[in-house]
Amino acid sequence: TVDESELLTVPDGWKEPAFTREDNPKGLLEESSFATLFPKYREAYLKECWPLVQKALGEHYVNAALDLIEGSMTVTTTKKTFDPYAIIRARDLIKLLARSVPFEQAVRILQDDVACDIIKIGSLVRKRETFVKRRARLLGPKGSTLKALELLTNCYIMVQGNTVSALGPFSGLKEVRKVVLDTMKNIHPIYNIKTLMIKRELAKDPELRTQSWERFLPKFKRKNLKKRKEPKKKNTKKEYTPFPPPQPESQIDKELASGEYFLKERQKKRKQMEEIKAKQADAIKKRQEERNKAFIPPKEKPAVKTKKAPTEKKIDIEAIKEKVKNAKKKKLGALPEEEVKLKMAADEKKKKKK
Repeated sequence: TVDESELLTVPDGWKEPAFTREDNPKGLLEESSFATLFPKYREAYLKECWPLVQKALGEHYVNAALDLIEGSMTVTTTKKTFDPYAIIRARDLIKLLARSVPFEQAVRILQDDVACDIIKIGSLVRKRETFVKRRARLLGPKGSTLKALELLTNCYIMVQGNTVSALGPFSGLKEVRKVVLDTMKNIHPIYNIKTLMIKRELAKDPELRTQSWERFLPKFKRKNLKKRKEPKKKNTKKEYTPFPPPQPESQIDKELASGEYFLKERQKKRKQMEEIKAKQADAIKKRQEERNKAFIPPKEKPAVKTKKAPTEKKIDIEAIKEKVKNAKKKKLGALPEEEVKLKMAADEKKKKKK
């Protein structure tokens, strides 16, 4: 057990001071240069962005030359160059530009806290079809796997041809290389992404900084679910016997066993004709049965029994006639006869009083 106060820790947000001319006032003794070739399809893009490349390298006093005839880029130091590592960064810059990394991302290599890594994956897989599938697995559907890897490692990743170019902090580049090599070894990148996500959450806890994280990280085991396909026809070896197989019977032996050998020629011919006629009769019978199938009527569905209508009730005709007579006597909206008679009597009384 070690006391935490004795451990040397880097404070959060600390940065190494930048290298200035005061650190190396006399400059460099010798001229250094690096050159790299670029493919034909990058010529148009490099021609457009080359003034920006010269301007970015000019701030570090490094010359850059583009040779379109030879198809190469060259960087050299000058008498004013004071940073000895500037030429190494310039070399990485032209390498990234040759590997289809855009200038906006590649120029970040000139910063102190940014590094790059170009991973060669072309020779890791033998078959071309397998290589293409595993490279596509690294990209993921619509580049989702690559985007997740970029967010977890804080690196810019470009998959181009037989190489993978990564640009970012040193810790992120280490993780990117591990994921890329594992993918080419047929380990799906989702497993490494899951591990990186757990590590990211554990790093937020200050108590777990000095502890081992192995108990938190998942352990994936290979599972061969597919069994070997067995052939449909299995060739089983027969038991070894020193004796040869029995000799097959000849036609004469068969005739001797059945007694046909002793028959006369006429009897043999008659028997053959009878067998032929029997075969013909069977064939004619089968043919006739197949023809008769067309004349066999199909089975009809059973008829649905109709339900009997309910027996009608007897109608009283006389009662209907009486109702009709009463309806004829009554006018629409008229008073009944009794009320009419009462009104008539009341009117007569009134007249007599007057």
